[in-house]
Order: sequence, then structure tokens, then C-alpha cells
Amino acid sequence: MRPWVKASALVMASALTLGTAACGVKEEAKSTTPATSTNTPSATAEAKAVKLRIMWWGSQARHDVTLKALEAYTKKHPNVTFEPEYQGFDGYLDKISTQAAARNTADIFQMDAAWFNDWASNNRLADLSTINTKDVDKALLDSGKYKDKVYAVPLGNNALGMIYNKAVFDKVGAKAPATWDELFQLALDIKPKLAKDQYLIKDLSEDITMYTNYQIAEGKGNPKPAAGNFNFDKDTWIKWMSKFQELRKAGAIAPPDVTVSDKAFDAKQDLLGQEKVLIKQSHAAEFGGFNSLKPGNFALAPLPKGKEASGWLKASMYWSVSPDSKSQEEAKKFIDWFINDKEAADILGTSRGVPVAKTIVDYLQPKFNDVDKAGITLINDVAKSGAKAYDPGPGTKGGWAKFATGKEYDNLAQQVMFDKLTPQQAWEEVAKLGKDIQPAK
Repeated sequence: MRPWVKASALVMASALTLGTAACGVKEEAKSTTPATSTNTPSATAEAKAVKLRIMWWGSQARHDVTLKALEAYTKKHPNVTFEPEYQGFDGYLDKISTQAAARNTADIFQMDAAWFNDWASNNRLADLSTINTKDVDKALLDSGKYKDKVYAVPLGNNALGMIYNKAVFDKVGAKAPATWDELFQLALDIKPKLAKDQYLIKDLSEDITMYTNYQIAEGKGNPKPAAGNFNFDKDTWIKWMSKFQELRKAGAIAPPDVTVSDKAFDAKQDLLGQEKVLIKQSHAAEFGGFNSLKPGNFALAPLPKGKEASGWLKASMYWSVSPDSKSQEEAKKFIDWFINDKEAADILGTSRGVPVAKTIVDYLQPKFNDVDKAGITLINDVAKSGAKAYDPGPGTKGGWAKFATGKEYDNLAQQVMFDKLTPQQAWEEVAKLGKDIQPAK
């Protein structure tokens, strides 16, 4: 087990109030923090005024505490104000990619491991190697390095598992499935005990993250490994698609139109929050966001196993800085404060996962609440299961852009989900996409 995994296993999981991977509130705002305090030293007040654009994704809970942190920073450094932009995970990558193409990325913006290599290799990130990261575990810090330089500072420890509606499970006498076969069978067995428009799970045909975990669990490896080779396994893929075709025909999973309506953490459109489904994938850092929809109703568990473990351990997310920013040094000072300062820790808690600085973890540990502890337990359990560290994959290079969200692969998977193509027909098209893949050299 990697060193940061061992260290995090005791504290990591406090990972929680939203996050990474992923998702939610369709809200975006731009504002500045309060005016300069009159009680600050004149030397600071006379410092050059700086306004930092800063952008992140998350749940409302994450938005709220981040805005408070920005206010606190401006109070300590009255020459620095912020122009925050925030939203749910959906559409975030498209937005920052459009900004980067126009050389208009925010000074500071949240980065995900799945995109990091693409951005770093295309010179879209500033070098952050001078930020104080001495308290950050080396293996975790290295996940934000490209060619031995830090381009993304990790903000939290995290693990991928699943969240389920324990209140309903207890009511119908069900327990969290430990294997994929148990999950599929439970979808059939539990449906007669549920309301007409209530299901165990969504239709996961188009969910490439869940398919990735299923293929890993089947012992076939990551379909999109960092090496860049096309590793979708034909038999495993057809088996996955056929299983959901079977469950769809049996009325045991959410219909396609309901599935595509899901908006994570949206109080009106999150299927888990509306109790239209009872299980979804969840990172430990997302538990707080889900729990806020129906406090006390949910619990976390590792993803189902197969021949091998599912799920993974990873950094929850990162801060990166635009190379086009005219205020890079001020941006770096803010990130230093964000990960190392106790005042920041008191405000942010575990909104982006268990903090990465060991001194901050030690400081916060007595303050961890039940939501934090649930995340910690998930990370411990995922670590014990034998799950590997997150493989960010090849990014969008070498033909892989066709497998990015909203691209050709998703269109093919949706055609299977809406019964426009059979799994076998769709596989032929997926295999054609695979022929264009060029492994990394």
C-alpha cells in the first residue's frame, strides 16, 4: 500500500462534503469578498491591490465554506480580493477548457486527476513547486507532478465507493451488496418491495466509471490505462451491457429517461435524494453533499467486488494556477494558506476531503463529526479491500477524446440504453473507436 494510503486510512475518510468527482448544484456566481478591514497594518493596506479569479465545482455546502474562507483571507490580506465562480461538476470541464482555449482561465481553479496530465503536458498549468508542501505525503503530492514539477496541489484524500439509502434498506430488510452479482440480483429482488417509481439503481449502461470498476473487478484491468492502450475487454463489455438490458426489460432499474434526468446533489433532481434510486457511486468526499439532501438516511460502503476489488484511492481534487495569470505569486500564497493554515482548516473542515497537511489533520481530528467518520471508514475499507490507487488514464490524447464525456462513446452507450442498438452491435462500433487509439510512447 502506498504511504499516503496508509496515513490516510486513519484520517482520510473524513473526506466528505462533496466532491470530486463529483457533481451537483447548478449554481454559479461571481462576487468579491468584503471590503478591507480598518484594523489591519498600514503596510499591508498599502500593498498592491490584487483581485484573484477563483473557480471550483462542488455542492452548496462546499460553496458556502469556500466563500467564508475567501472572506477570511481578505480580512488577513486586505489587498487581496476574489472573484469566485462556482458550480456543480456537470459542465465544469467544458467551461474551463473553453476558457483555456481563449487564455482566460481563472487565476486559481480546481483540477481533477483525470484531466491533469492533459493540462500539464499542454502548458495550461503554472509551476507551483515553490508552495510549502512539506507536510503533504510525497506519494499524494507526486500525483500532482508532471516532469518532476508540481502543477496541481492536492487538497484532500479520497476513495471511491458507493452510497446507499440505509433507511429504506433497513425498512425492507436489505443489506449493501458485497459483489456485483449480489447487486444485480438485489435489483430484481428488492423491486417488488419498493414504490412503482423507485428502483435500486439507475441504468448504468452509459456510466463509464462504473463499467471501469466492473472490468477491473473482473480481472481485466482498466479499460483506459495511463499507458494509453485500448483495453476494453469485448466479453466483459458485452456482458455488462447485456446485464442492464436484462434488468431494463424486467423493470428492475430506473428507465433511461429517468436515468438521464439525474443531477447529483440537486435537491429536486438527484435521484438518490428523491429516493427514486437507493444506490449510487460516491467518493468519500461527496458524502456530506449527499447527506445534506436527507440527513441521516445514507451510509457508505465499498463498491461491489468481483474476482478483484473495485473502487480506488485518490486525491479528492487539486488547486492549479493559470500560466496566464498576472498574479501567480499571490495565487500561490493563497494556496499555501488554504492547505496549511489552522484558521482555513476551521472554516473548510473536510469539504474537499481529509486535509493533506499532516499538522492540519492532527489539529482537526478531535473535531471530526459522524459524516467525517463515515468517510474515514470508507477509505479504510477501500484500502483494506485491496483496491489500487486511481489510474488517471491517458486523458484525451491519442484518440481518447472520443471516450470523453459527451463524445462518441457516450452516444453509443446511450443507444444501447434506449434499445436503439444491441450490445453486440454497439461493441462493433466501440471496437472501431479503439482502432484509432495510439498508445503513449
